[in-house]
Amino acid sequence: MVFDYLDAGADDEISLRRGKDAYSELEMHFHILSGLKPPLDLSTKIFGQDVKLPFFGCPTAGNRMFHWEGETAAAKAAKHHGTLYGLSSLATTGITEIGKLTDGPKVFQLYVWKDRELVKEVLAKAKEGGFHAMALTVDFTWYGNRERDIRNDFSIPPKYSLNQIIEAVRKPAWTYDFLSHEPYTYACINTDVPADSLAAFVNSQLCPEFDWRDAEWLLGEWNMPSAVKGVCRPDDAIKAVETGFTTMWVSNHGARQLETSPATIDVLPSIREAVGPDVEIILDGGVQRGTDICKALALGADAVGVGKPYLYGLAAGGTEGVIKAYDILKTELDRAMGLLGTGTVDELKKRGPGLIKKRNGSVRDYPDRYAYERGYGGGVI
Repeated sequence: MVFDYLDAGADDEISLRRGKDAYSELEMHFHILSGLKPPLDLSTKIFGQDVKLPFFGCPTAGNRMFHWEGETAAAKAAKHHGTLYGLSSLATTGITEIGKLTDGPKVFQLYVWKDRELVKEVLAKAKEGGFHAMALTVDFTWYGNRERDIRNDFSIPPKYSLNQIIEAVRKPAWTYDFLSHEPYTYACINTDVPADSLAAFVNSQLCPEFDWRDAEWLLGEWNMPSAVKGVCRPDDAIKAVETGFTTMWVSNHGARQLETSPATIDVLPSIREAVGPDVEIILDGGVQRGTDICKALALGADAVGVGKPYLYGLAAGGTEGVIKAYDILKTELDRAMGLLGTGTVDELKKRGPGLIKKRNGSVRDYPDRYAYERGYGGGVI
């Protein structure tokens, strides 16, 4: 049940599959004899803050659902690796607690709530908690149709149906983790809202009619670096820059919202062309490997957000699991950049468009024997 919540996409999961497959269609045309040796310099800036890695863990809801440490594990891992930390407004750990854990760069993710007093309250807490930037999620005005959750009768906390009890027995480690720690609330919004009321609360607070004028008001309340998260069109990116956002966050919400929305890596070059070289761009979606991060940086991203890779690490091992997930991605990115012939992130971004070429896809690009059984559309050998 919890795995499917983490792993799933919207509807038939077409966008989810395409988001992964799009990276397989990009070839790396590498230079030789570049005179490089490991480790490379992977440092850069995100939201104007110095970081040691050009990737970070995206803000994701309800981390304590996967492991009792929850968001604190991800924050500790970000501090360990010297990279950005992102906190969701639907987090199960409060802003103040995260602020005490790390004094490194932090971004607070915000949904388009109806209650402006609620918005003001959480923004004030974010500033007090040392958050350097705000990301407004704009692709969540309706709740996506996630059919795995419907089939599983997914709820937070579990409803203890017969099916969920059976699954709990089959997953004793998760069940022990869940039962042996305090129940969690969504601490950044309102700790008085019990978890079993979350869906009703979110549906009552989401503001589908939120528009550009509301965005201008929000930016006036924040007055610090800000991203619009959920950009997939060049014209929207231009409008966002004109409205006052400092960062374009190219995202389709992990393919969990609008089915058949495009793979973010496919639209990235057009958005970079639209906003020019000086506007910061973050990309997430479909990123599973360090090579994927390398391709995104080469095609126009200044930084890359990852979701599932670090959440799998969190579920497997708490803080150490997230640190390990980042270690793997860091090693893969270092290797990819070295073999490609680019020694720094800046060099990769400058030379990248000439190093990455798109080819027609083939079933042989996805040699996964068990892909079909998992509902993944890759080839089978």
